[in-house]
Amino acid sequence: MEYSEQELIRRESLAKLRELGIEPYPAAQYPVNAEAAQIAAQYNPEQGNFADVCLAGRLMSRRIMGAASFGELQDASGRIQIYVKRDEICPGEDKTMYNTVWKKLLDIGDIIGVKGFAFITQTGQLSIHVRELTVLSKSLRVLPIVKELDGQVFDAFTDPELRYRQRYVDLIVNPQVRDTFVKRAKIVATMREYFNAAGCLEVETPILQSIPGGATARPFITHHNALDIPLYLRIANELYLKRLIVGGYNGVYEFAKDFRNEGMDKTHNPEFTCMEIYVAYKDYNWMMDFVEKMLAKVATAVNGTTVVDIAGNQVDFGGSYRRLPILEAIREYAGVDVKGMDEAALRDTCKKLKVEIEPSMGKGKLIDAIFGAYCEEKLIQPTFITDYPVEMSPLTKRHREDPTLTERFELFVCGKELANAYSELNDPIDQLERFQEQAALKSKGDDEAMFIDYDFVRALEYGMPPTSGLGMGIDRLTMFMTGQTAIQDVLFFPQMRPEKPLRKECPKE
Repeated sequence: MEYSEQELIRRESLAKLRELGIEPYPAAQYPVNAEAAQIAAQYNPEQGNFADVCLAGRLMSRRIMGAASFGELQDASGRIQIYVKRDEICPGEDKTMYNTVWKKLLDIGDIIGVKGFAFITQTGQLSIHVRELTVLSKSLRVLPIVKELDGQVFDAFTDPELRYRQRYVDLIVNPQVRDTFVKRAKIVATMREYFNAAGCLEVETPILQSIPGGATARPFITHHNALDIPLYLRIANELYLKRLIVGGYNGVYEFAKDFRNEGMDKTHNPEFTCMEIYVAYKDYNWMMDFVEKMLAKVATAVNGTTVVDIAGNQVDFGGSYRRLPILEAIREYAGVDVKGMDEAALRDTCKKLKVEIEPSMGKGKLIDAIFGAYCEEKLIQPTFITDYPVEMSPLTKRHREDPTLTERFELFVCGKELANAYSELNDPIDQLERFQEQAALKSKGDDEAMFIDYDFVRALEYGMPPTSGLGMGIDRLTMFMTGQTAIQDVLFFPQMRPEKPLRKECPKE
């Protein structure tokens, strides 16, 4: 592998450190007792606190002025200035640590440890007066340090492909990126707290499944050598969670990694996180109320308010959301009434509306195509789209007032689906017929249609109580709550095309 001039210099510095008897990657732990943000928030010069601190982090800048220097140290909490004086870190005759190590052999990006005390400089800058400096990890690559001059930003690490592929560098030089993932963790923690308070149990279900069920999607397929059978990465965990409701739990939920072998864009990644929750003796009306309260709680926990700026729209997650039946939405936004239309009539309607369709599409997907083309982008404020036709919802209980519809809702925000929920179908005979209808669609070429899961039907035959279930995409929820427009910005390591090999062979040390 060929190295740049700067990388060669850093490797030479690495060798010189070892010649001086300094191990650039020491094995011993370092006794950190404070963080930059903690000192910034709590330091009081009158009290003289933080008189004996030990910090560790990356050296992000350095200004050498003869026998004294200033630098900037970045740890997990933020940045703080350090003041390094030659005679402080080298009290004896030997000034190697300052004159050679600090001034010549250390580089921006190196991880160091410092011991000293907090103080305020003459210019009013909170700093750490360093009494002892330790090399903890030598950086062999040059960081893309962001510079500002007269309001202009230079050398910013902004190229999306580089940021997603080298997320570790992105996290180092773009502090706001770290904040996005802190908020993501807070979203999950808030939801978990809300579900636990409602008496629900967090569980785990299989990722490798013999039948990919619970959604209409194309699965990833693998092979289990010992059993000599094909297995699928789960597209949803729904059917396993409902088995647990059959088993006697009143409420179960799971934050699950799901996998769908489909397209990739700014809102879809083949591997994604979905939360699903199922609560016995409830219906989709109860679940809508439950979701409204949960999202208000999440928005407030993350942003301090229920109103969130999403792509310039002031979206309010507080209060009650509009509840709009899907066929009424199509009539309102597309100007056509598709209620009662058969497949042929729906195809004609799609043609008139210039909606692109495929020959394999059945009634459900034709209606969904019209809705997607004419309605979704109009739904900016949180809106529950309800009462989907039976053909669109093979796992949903029929509507109590109209058997051609189901008790299902999808929650839309800023033109994107955020959640999908049902009054769950618990009639095993009806469920088997729905599965068989899906199998017929698969035979027509719909590779996203569901498989028949006979074991799930058997579970329903033992009796499942009336149940409401909800699935919500955590990645998309995080996008909304943090103001991101691409799913890649809320995933630490989004899926990407493989990079060309960095080296042809491992170099010999």
